[in-house]
Amino acid sequence: MSSIKINIAGAPISWGVCEVPNWGHQMDPSRVLGEMSALGFGATEFGPDGFLPMQPELKASILKEHNMIAVGGFVPVVLHRPDHDPVPGVEKELLSYAAAGAKVLVLAANSGIDGYDAKLPVLDDAQWQILFTNLNRLQEVAAKVGVKAVLHPHVGTMIETQDHINRVLTGSTIPFCLDTGHMIIGGTDPVNFAQRHSDRVAHSHLKDVDLSWAKKVQNNELSYYDAVVKGMYRPLGQGDVDIRAIVRSLVKSGYNGWFVLEQDNVVHTEPSANEGPIADAKASVEFLQRVTAELEAEAN
Repeated sequence: MSSIKINIAGAPISWGVCEVPNWGHQMDPSRVLGEMSALGFGATEFGPDGFLPMQPELKASILKEHNMIAVGGFVPVVLHRPDHDPVPGVEKELLSYAAAGAKVLVLAANSGIDGYDAKLPVLDDAQWQILFTNLNRLQEVAAKVGVKAVLHPHVGTMIETQDHINRVLTGSTIPFCLDTGHMIIGGTDPVNFAQRHSDRVAHSHLKDVDLSWAKKVQNNELSYYDAVVKGMYRPLGQGDVDIRAIVRSLVKSGYNGWFVLEQDNVVHTEPSANEGPIADAKASVEFLQRVTAELEAEAN
């Protein structure tokens, strides 16, 4: 009998822990990691600066206390400006990777503006070339310490739309983090992307989406933050994205990266015990386990 192995990890943003200032109540790492562990997660992304200690060894020890390994983390970096070198900051970030054994650096092309709702500058050809050069440099820096750098198209960053993604596909060799929610809001069909560009997908963030709210963000009728508060992101299997098709497509293409369950969330107050984000996270885990079972049954 053959066995289908799917690598599942959690993400602190599913518990409302975010790098954006004033993003609701920030839950304590001991509770977040404890609830992840209770749901059977054996791995997590690091979360934003300040969630775990900055000291690499201490960060690694806290994860170990909760029987968690580190996958890597989301790192917004300014890539397009000629007066900014992103390498030193990323090299510092990679110290935590070495201490915790993390292997995936999830880069986002930071606009340099706080939050994800500001009007973004339009890059000219020279700025795009700087961005591509920096992506290539960061891939090399990460590879030297055994870490794979991936690019995360993200709402409110310099790589957001389908046109942006197409530019990166042709202008750089960097693999992608396929984020189902951010791709849809930016106008890219994640199901199609998983089928056509599986060779460029090395990491994934799975979130289901209520498209009625996503369209309001696309049309500038609602801010990204407000749409998240309204429930734009849903547990896997409860929204409008064919998550099952994406997972099946990637697994059948030979994908062996992480499936990070990442339902962006805003928490306003500390939830009571066994309440709050853990319920949605549990539903997402169970959905992905059912998809895994289907694939195993077909393989046998």
